[in-house]
Amino acid sequence: MKALLKNYHQSPRKVRLVADLIRGKSVADARRALAFLPKKSSPAIGKLLDSAVANARDRGVQPGGLYVKKITVDKGAVMRRARPFARGRAGSVRKTMSIVVLELGTKQVSGARDQVSGMNASQKSVSEPRT
Repeated sequence: MKALLKNYHQSPRKVRLVADLIRGKSVADARRALAFLPKKSSPAIGKLLDSAVANARDRGVQPGGLYVKKITVDKGAVMRRARPFARGRAGSVRKTMSIVVLELGTKQVSGARDQVSGMNASQKSVSEPRT
């Protein structure tokens, strides 16, 4: 239930603004948020979300219980270009691309998770980290 977008022509700093907005949301809420967000990367991340949902459907998972478990934006390839500066010199322009990895997860009931570990909420120790 993963989807990958490689060599997206926008800097990772700008794409992370959109990625941070949908992280942890359900698929329906993420689609709704992306539809009204006035950012250049919103349509591309929306298509990536649709691709991840299609991958989940191929594996037999119902799309109703899915949420954005993890989304990461990393630096991709860099195109180096030159632009003219004063006195006949040339300056470098770096056009950075992004790599976006989106992973969906299924929502599970918190009580079912405690039953798997064999402890209920009152038996858990205080030092056990929460996930």
